Amino acid sequence: MHVAVVSHYQLPVVGYGGTERIVAALVRGLAERGHRVTLLARPGSALPEVARVVALPERAFRNPAIELPRYVPDDTDVVHAHFPVTMAPPGPPFLQSLYGNMRAGDVLPPHTVCLSRNHALRHGGRAWVYCGLDPREFTFRREKDDYDLFIGRIHSTKGYRWAIAGAKRTRHRLVIAGGWRPSFSRYVRYVGEVDGARKRELLAAARCVWMPAQWDEPFGLTLIEPLFSGTPVLGTRRGSLPEILTPEVGALCDTLEEMIAASRTIGSRSADACRAHAERYFSHHAMADAYVDVYRSLAQTGELPDGCPTPWSPQITS
Repeated sequence: MHVAVVSHYQLPVVGYGGTERIVAALVRGLAERGHRVTLLARPGSALPEVARVVALPERAFRNPAIELPRYVPDDTDVVHAHFPVTMAPPGPPFLQSLYGNMRAGDVLPPHTVCLSRNHALRHGGRAWVYCGLDPREFTFRREKDDYDLFIGRIHSTKGYRWAIAGAKRTRHRLVIAGGWRPSFSRYVRYVGEVDGARKRELLAAARCVWMPAQWDEPFGLTLIEPLFSGTPVLGTRRGSLPEILTPEVGALCDTLEEMIAASRTIGSRSADACRAHAERYFSHHAMADAYVDVYRSLAQTGELPDGCPTPWSPQITS
């Protein structure tokens, strides 16, 4: 297929850039699966090994329904946008991915694909594709150092206070990586925002990663990044987490007390099992293959197909 991927970011990203990394991974995954990709993105974007790049002017992002068709190649099979588009542009079949949570009462834009079943259900949708990353971006280690890790935004919704409370209660070393430094105890070490080799090393060496989400995560790259590194995850049962983690690669808890108890045995998980789980379900190839199924269904029927849940996803009861 010839897929036109549209991003309002400059790619590849410098720094963390969660959404940008997902888009770049999708482009790479599609190309490695033998599909032709044209990336329509901000000037300065370049993924020359996997995609032809077309620079879009600012007006194309302000009014995509009118401006975008001017830049889409004539032989495009499907157009996939990665920013909100309120009206689908004319031309080839169109879809867009939703990367955040919408406000209560908002209506999904046309042909929207969410990031997990929970994400779709909360927004009245039925189509979703799990995110993926390139396993080659991560360092894998079987032998772990004696610290736990929290990585991400230092915000109450991410649950960093639970991770700190757990460190105080268990007296186990905790490393926190992210923006803005709160006050810590002597068991907690703050290393600021990290990326590149430093981030890979922290993920690979940690005994576990804390992900005590206090909001409904649409997906959560900080769940699969440790798994690629062979590191298990302690999480809550919020949002997409039960669709991503299994008992073999992590623990899901409802309370801080449960997380503290689970932290005592989290190190028993196999690093190889964590890596294999991420590679099978959340690689850039798995994401690309799932999107190709969506593209083909959309081209043939004009409608998005239902998402395919992971085998262990919680059953939905009415």
